[in-house]
Amino acid sequence: MGNMWCVVFGCVDQANVGVVERWGRFEKLAQPGFHFFNPFAGECLAGLLSTRIKSLDVRIETKTKDNVFVQMLCSIQYRVIKENADDAFYELQNPKEQIQAYVFDVVRAHVPRMTLDELFEQKGDVAKTVSDELEKVMGAYGYNIEHILMVDIIPDAAVRKAMNEINAAQRLQLASVYKGEAEKILQVKKAEAEAEAKYLGGVGVAKQRQAITEGLRENIMDFSNRVEGTSAKEVMDLIMVTQYFDTIKDLGNSSKNTTVFIPHGPGHVWDIGSQIRNGMMEASSAQLNVD
Repeated sequence: MGNMWCVVFGCVDQANVGVVERWGRFEKLAQPGFHFFNPFAGECLAGLLSTRIKSLDVRIETKTKDNVFVQMLCSIQYRVIKENADDAFYELQNPKEQIQAYVFDVVRAHVPRMTLDELFEQKGDVAKTVSDELEKVMGAYGYNIEHILMVDIIPDAAVRKAMNEINAAQRLQLASVYKGEAEKILQVKKAEAEAEAKYLGGVGVAKQRQAITEGLRENIMDFSNRVEGTSAKEVMDLIMVTQYFDTIKDLGNSSKNTTVFIPHGPGHVWDIGSQIRNGMMEASSAQLNVD
């Protein structure tokens, strides 16, 4: 491999190894430094090999188990083994093509047994499988595989679009579930608030009516004590007339443009008072029957 350099002395650079031949046959490896070669004894520097790590990017197109064509970008980092540099120098004419061929073979044998989702989840396993196979093969030729990385997995454009649509549909479905739960909680809280408001409103109305009843009772008792000869019924009628006219006054002073039709006249006041008294008497009678 390479050209023969017939020189008397030479220098091998750092991170390189020289191959020395005698009469066309491999003699030894020249490590970095200054070396003397005896051309009269048939010694010469046949070539140099770099021991630096090299990188090779391989793009493979293959098919998954679920019949999806994908392109895989694989990055192989390799280097020459110093002790076996003669094998690397003489055995392989083009190591990059050899590595690329083995990567193609291993990936196309392994990936078709996996679905697309499994390939994305287990791309590290694919890289390890390729690395193990290359280690066995390339080690015999004086090369060491340092790292293998599956840089990218690129499905067909139509498949990527379908996957994005599936993902979007799943997220919309999840959002609908969350939205429904939120609306449910809102309705429950609203119902609880309305129930609490009605309860408090009822308590307020009950207290208001109790206060009105207490006030009426005190007014009737006070009026009966101060004005002799008046009965509770007469006092109640007087209070009803007063409340009736106060109500008419409030309706007339209201700023809202509302028309209310109510019967008006002294007789109607009497009817209202009779209805209230009858209701109170019926309630008292029902209470006695219960007791």
